[in-house]
Amino acid sequence: MTSTELQESTTFLKESLTYLENLGYDNIKADMEGYESPKSYHKKGSDVTITPNIVAEKAGRKHYFEISLKSDEQILLKSKWRFLDVLTRMKDHRFRIITRRGHYKFTQDMLDDLNMDKDLIKL
Repeated sequence: MTSTELQESTTFLKESLTYLENLGYDNIKADMEGYESPKSYHKKGSDVTITPNIVAEKAGRKHYFEISLKSDEQILLKSKWRFLDVLTRMKDHRFRIITRRGHYKFTQDMLDDLNMDKDLIKL
């Protein structure tokens, strides 16, 4: 990831956190300064660690949010989304994807490849 991509994702993460706070989510965890880090999941037998971008609670139910921006590492992103989708369905939580203008088609193509029918949060 280049420095401009890193800066763009950090800016978009801040916007997403503000959006979720305004919607009434509480106990928000994110990989960002000022927030507690969400729980990470380690794949047994490898070095792969999966950490959701944002975890929040609303009305007693846990919600997992992923930030979707164009990426060259599509295979890792697909496996992360598939894992989080299965995890949330197992535990009766919610999984949503947040994206922004310029990234809609990339996100929809990724979801189509995974056969996932998700309503995107478009900021």
